[in-house]
Amino acid sequence: MNIEFNKNEDANKQLVYELKTRLKTIYSGGGEKNAQKQKEKGKMLARERIKYLIDDDREFLELAAFAADGMYAAEGGCPSAGVVAGIGYVSGRQCMIVANDATVKAGAWFPMTAKKNLRAQEIAMENRLPIIYLVDSAGVYLPMQDEIFPDKEHFGRIFRNNAIMSSEGIVQIAAIMGSCVAGGAYLPIMSDEAMIVDGTGSVFLAGSYLVKSAIGETVDNETLGGATTHCEISGVTDYKHPNDQACLDSIRNIMSMLGAPQQAGFDRIKPASPKLNEQEIYGILPDNREKPYEMRDIIHRLVDNSEFEEYKALYGQSIVCGLGRIDGWAVGIVANQRNVVKSKKGEMQFGGVIYSDSADKATRFIMNCNQKKIPLVFLQDVTGFMVGSRSEQGGIIKDGAKMVNAVANSVVPKFTIVVGNSYGAGNYAMCGKAYDPRLIYAWPSAKIAVMGGAQAAKVLLQIQQASSKAKEEVADPAKENELLKQITDRYNSQTTPYYAAARLWVDGVIDPLETRKVISMGIEAANQSPITKPFNVGVIQT
Repeated sequence: MNIEFNKNEDANKQLVYELKTRLKTIYSGGGEKNAQKQKEKGKMLARERIKYLIDDDREFLELAAFAADGMYAAEGGCPSAGVVAGIGYVSGRQCMIVANDATVKAGAWFPMTAKKNLRAQEIAMENRLPIIYLVDSAGVYLPMQDEIFPDKEHFGRIFRNNAIMSSEGIVQIAAIMGSCVAGGAYLPIMSDEAMIVDGTGSVFLAGSYLVKSAIGETVDNETLGGATTHCEISGVTDYKHPNDQACLDSIRNIMSMLGAPQQAGFDRIKPASPKLNEQEIYGILPDNREKPYEMRDIIHRLVDNSEFEEYKALYGQSIVCGLGRIDGWAVGIVANQRNVVKSKKGEMQFGGVIYSDSADKATRFIMNCNQKKIPLVFLQDVTGFMVGSRSEQGGIIKDGAKMVNAVANSVVPKFTIVVGNSYGAGNYAMCGKAYDPRLIYAWPSAKIAVMGGAQAAKVLLQIQQASSKAKEEVADPAKENELLKQITDRYNSQTTPYYAAARLWVDGVIDPLETRKVISMGIEAANQSPITKPFNVGVIQT
């Protein structure tokens, strides 16, 4: 190992340490004081409920742990958007689990809470995963109701999805383990089965205060919507349980009786670890986003037995394509090459840039994977498409459009890992969030934006300089340098993977060593949803 390797290793391990430190804070939810209040009521916390529910010997893949991170500061913050979600195994069956965190504003729904719930439902619907709701919420956070209530992607969409999933035979089980108020009451009752915990669970359209205000009736919340009312009088709920543990045991029992899902038929053999040491990824990945490196070195540490069947290896070398296996699953990998390479014509191609020949190669490879029913994995470290008169005259827009078309119309499941840069149209072509990857996760080294901070700052400064020149103002280099720094700092703060994860542009930030787990669990989920749509790219420029 050389000095550069050791330097990279130290930098990347520091990023992973920062990730784990941030997650530790996120996992504390609304803090110890609020957690103690919940326990005094005899309730388990959201993460404790999930841990009790899932199988001990299987992995749990958390979804959007950083949702709302750094947002809603005026409201005191909203860690994980007040809800814990992820893919886990219950009685051997893979499913989506969504649990309100009552330590965060009593589980109230913020705008990002709705967005996170909708993402969880989207994943369940795409993969036909059973979904389990552990409900404990005070309902919509009223000071922000205008940002969560009426629009298409707001609160009401969740209940619409409940109805759609039910019609499509996707199992939904809801446990009312705390408050369940107003519009939120529809979520558990629109599920296939609803159970309630006696003494702590309650569900009603209007609480006692609102009932008193609206119709003058004086009634307590237990009489209004507790377990006895809904299990013995109204018939709204199906099962009554004495405590959280009994309720979760009941869910496990129901899940153990589900019929087997249909299979999409993605190929899997006995899993094997990479022959090359995965830990070496830390030393291979440079300590800054501008330095070149060999993407194949990363791929060989992700695929089983470090075996990778490369496609068109000597053509379009700024993108690496090929077949391999991850945890036994056959995958087609599309990855940005970060080394400077020389084409067969002797032309130099810069790392991270998509050229016409690379786009052409990737398009054909993506089409081949759809033909063969092989899931696609995109490893992003892209600065965009090549620009300039030569590229424009060579048809870069046309070739880029073909690649985007193939990605958009793929019917096999797609999984995206943002390794490094994810800039501009390169984000789109490499299956960014807008192109419906089944899962999209980022490494701590990721940068996501329309362009890099330094480039964006220079563009904005040039615009400012042109404006000043038009007004015949005298240039001030000191002021320009200060403005350049301000723009760069602001822009860079918005390109971090945590900024992206807070807004659900990615499903989470992971240690690079978790990449195989994410892809394997993702394909296992996708394998429960047979492909019914033929692959067709429509009209393209040739």
